[in-house]
Amino acid sequence: MSAVLFTAAILFHLLPLTVLSYNFPAALKLERAIPSNHEMEISQLKEFDRARHGRLLQSLGGVIDFPVDGTFDPFVVGLYYTKLRLGSPPRDFYVQIDTGSDVLWVSCASCNGCPQTSGLQIQLNYFDPGSSVTATPISCSDQRCSWGVQSSDSGCSVQNNLCAYTFQYGDGSGTSGFYVSDVLQFDMIVGNSLVPNSTAQVVFGCSTSQTGDLVKSDRAVDGIFGFGQQGMSVISQLASQGVAPRVFSHCLKGENGGGGILVLGEIVAPNIVFTPLVPSQPHYNVNLLSISVNGQALPINPSVFSTSNGQGTIIDTGTTLAYLSEAAYVPFVEAITKAVSQSVRPVVSKGNQCYVISSSVADVFPPVSLNFAGGASMFLNPQDYLIQQNNVGGTAVWCIGFQRIQNQGITILGDLVLKDKIFVYDLVGQRIGWANYDCSMSVNVSATSSSGRSEYVNAGQFSDNAAPPQTLSFLHMFGNTLMLLLMVINMFL
Repeated sequence: MSAVLFTAAILFHLLPLTVLSYNFPAALKLERAIPSNHEMEISQLKEFDRARHGRLLQSLGGVIDFPVDGTFDPFVVGLYYTKLRLGSPPRDFYVQIDTGSDVLWVSCASCNGCPQTSGLQIQLNYFDPGSSVTATPISCSDQRCSWGVQSSDSGCSVQNNLCAYTFQYGDGSGTSGFYVSDVLQFDMIVGNSLVPNSTAQVVFGCSTSQTGDLVKSDRAVDGIFGFGQQGMSVISQLASQGVAPRVFSHCLKGENGGGGILVLGEIVAPNIVFTPLVPSQPHYNVNLLSISVNGQALPINPSVFSTSNGQGTIIDTGTTLAYLSEAAYVPFVEAITKAVSQSVRPVVSKGNQCYVISSSVADVFPPVSLNFAGGASMFLNPQDYLIQQNNVGGTAVWCIGFQRIQNQGITILGDLVLKDKIFVYDLVGQRIGWANYDCSMSVNVSATSSSGRSEYVNAGQFSDNAAPPQTLSFLHMFGNTLMLLLMVINMFL
């Protein structure tokens, strides 16, 4: 303990004089947190530290960075996923990144029908609430159960008094189970410093049954990470605890094996354009007004993109391709075919409009723009609306990646369109922004904290351009010294 006090003394003497100019007290009062008889169990000390670290995170705010793997290519993977650490001791779980649903869930130890192996060459795991010392099942009377009830996903199991759930996805697959509360472990950027192995308590689903494509092994993962706006989503839970901002961003890499960037925070780029979210919708609905090919608006009745009565346009990373209603799909395909008819040979393959081409698609196919409310347009390169089906003897077959939805006035923009772009989901401002981007490059990410706007560069470089220079130097010194202090404390626990 003497080493701890020595380090604390060093920390006190390192505080620069500029601290006084930023309303810090001139005199610091030291209160004893450890009983005078020193009789505290190590577990109690660790719990004390965990609570304190949580308060530090909540007071500072920060950016949480998740790894991204997978690709949009349906012939390779057809989904993007990340790795989470859940429980105590923490275990790794690979979960699909899905902005089209709200809840995080993983396969439970008692799961019926869950896949045992994965064609993605990842090790599948099962969450066992009995093996995590911090896991607590959510009862029917728990207030957190009502988060799911509000979105009609939760119910009460009278037999065991557990808060249960059942989800049905658009592809016909489904999962059911019960909710559990446990710690999510992550690395956080606070100011200029990395705070590794940070934790926050979150509620997530423990899946005991799965159906449909979820039981197939070829693209199997441990679960789904829902990034929706409802109270049960992790982004909402962490924001309500003050751990992370109520904004998240992704940049999904399309080529060279996929991957990308996923952060709880706002990716900052000068050319991002925003469109407002349609209010009171269960998904990330935006108002698509028109589609242009080669700069010419297609003859589509605007009512096709109406946002009323469950219609509209949805941004969904859980969808591999993209979907248009019949009234928009037909003129879209006709315009593309007309634009390339002199350079390629149109063919129909398995009901899809395809083209045999011997040159680069970028040299032949026209640019497309999706035009949204607020004057924001999403510019699509040919690779954003085409999929290469095969390549034989130097001749490639490319097919329209947009699919037709019959008898539904709905448009879904999946990974085919979302890849190779920065996307920002600003839940506070109720808007979504995007910009074309090479997702293999670094990005600037900002989060609102007590020190102002702090920026984090994906490559590991840090800056805080919006804060005064004196504050920056102090935060940098304080952050590094705080990390040293925590390391020393852990040595004596």
